[in-house]
Amino acid sequence: MAKQPKDILLEHERFELKPKSGGGVLSYEVWGYVQGGKTVVTRYNLAYINHAICPVDNGRVLGFDNAHGYHHRHCMGEVHPVEFISYQNTLERFQQEWFAIVRSK
Repeated sequence: MAKQPKDILLEHERFELKPKSGGGVLSYEVWGYVQGGKTVVTRYNLAYINHAICPVDNGRVLGFDNAHGYHHRHCMGEVHPVEFISYQNTLERFQQEWFAIVRSK
């Protein structure tokens, strides 16, 4: 059986949002590897941080990650497991939920 390639940092981005865009910070950190032309995500941490909206959980208003051995969602200080379909699906859900939060404020 072939050995799994070593994880590399695939994406590490941080966007400081202007107040008219909701304020706060969007953070994307994704680890994995590329094998046979296909990207495999092994670890991820997606977060919307805004201390003005959420004073707990280090200001994390919304987040998705797979730390601690399971896929879960952070929202306003609460953490709940989520069904994992794919990283792309999780990314799209994060972006939709973040946008809905900003629109509601």
